[in-house]
Formats: sequence, structure tokens, C-alpha cells
Amino acid sequence: MSDRVVAVIIKRKPDLFEGLRTTLGLAVENFVVAMFVLDIDIDIDEHSDEFKENLEWLDELECEYYSNNKANIQHGFKYLDMTRIVKKLEKIDIIIPFN
Repeated sequence: MSDRVVAVIIKRKPDLFEGLRTTLGLAVENFVVAMFVLDIDIDIDEHSDEFKENLEWLDELECEYYSNNKANIQHGFKYLDMTRIVKKLEKIDIIIPFN
């Protein structure tokens, strides 16, 4: 397992799937990784079953995924306000922004 902690930040709906795949790929390569979805209201119905399956894989790999949008709690995201997100990001070694 890598000692480095990675965060993937997603701020646009068109980047959701690629950001999720990036997070999953890092986790499979044994990085400690967390995904942060900011301001987006995720509509899982718009996405394929593959998107849902990838979220399930994140759970199995014990990855954290957060959002500052309370509507995303229904999809398994942990809600954090921006102040708490910033505190988490301060502890991250590598940040990958999708914007």
C-alpha cells in the first residue's frame, strides 16, 4: 500500500464517471484515495449500471467518497460542509482536480 493519500475532486457532472474511474483505479493500485464531489446533484439514473457498480467497488475497497451536497447522501456519499472538506484536503498528499 502506498503511503501517499490521494484526493480526486469533481466539480462538473460531465466529469463524474471519469473521476469515479480514476478513484477506483487508484484504489486498485493500493493508494489511499478519497473522492470529493462538490456542488453537483448526482442523478444516478442518468448513469449506467457500471457507475453504480463502481460505487459499490469503492465501498468494497474501503474508499471514502464525500459531497457538500446533501442530496448525494442517498447514493452513499458522506456529507461534509466545505469547511470540513478543506480540513480533510489539508491532509492530502496528492490532489487530482477534475474541472
